[in-house]
Amino acid sequence: MNGTSPMEFLREIRQELAKVTWPTRKETAVTTGMVFVMVFLLALFFLGVDQLISLAIQAILGLGS
Repeated sequence: MNGTSPMEFLREIRQELAKVTWPTRKETAVTTGMVFVMVFLLALFFLGVDQLISLAIQAILGLGS
């Protein structure tokens, strides 16, 4: 152990937290909205790719007839 006391450790944590730049409520809301939009778009994309692969496999194996 490096010899740092628990009180010293807690003081250093508090100093580091004071340096953090926290996002505003608006920035958080915009970023969250962007995440939801991207998740929705990627879900649609992967749904389409999955359907295409499924159709290709069915055509190759002759399961569609």
